[in-house]
Amino acid sequence: MDDRVYLRQALDQAHNAWALGEVPVGAVLVKDGQVIATGFNQPIGTHDPSAHAEIMALRAAAALIGNYRLPGCELFVTLEPCAMCAGAMLHARLARVVYGASDPKTGCCGSVINLFEQEKLNHQTELVGGVMAEECGQLLKDFFAERRQAQQKQVDPGAANA
Repeated sequence: MDDRVYLRQALDQAHNAWALGEVPVGAVLVKDGQVIATGFNQPIGTHDPSAHAEIMALRAAAALIGNYRLPGCELFVTLEPCAMCAGAMLHARLARVVYGASDPKTGCCGSVINLFEQEKLNHQTELVGGVMAEECGQLLKDFFAERRQAQQKQVDPGAANA
């Protein structure tokens, strides 16, 4: 199946995060062509720094399968994974990771560092980046623009009436 089908589903998950005031990142975990788990960013609401979209999807899939290893699984995520998430994906033994937008500040799939190309690690995961990058990136830009506007209104309440 086309990677964009799963990335669109991950974008739907990202909208769930936005609705809760979280940074809109979504993830979908697929095994044998079937979505078996989804996740979206929830660190603020759960008071859990590890509650990134990817981790939430990995946790749900591992619980469903009954194993922390997820061989043969693919993860689709709207934003380039950070070090924590990339490490978890490698420990889970994912076959493949596909992401949308790059993250020049914390991305660990090539933007800052690429954990997936470290040959000394005992598992290699295929990595595909930039799928639907524009749509995934635009969602984040829109979210942060809205957030800045809301902060501006708090700083200058009279600006809304001008």
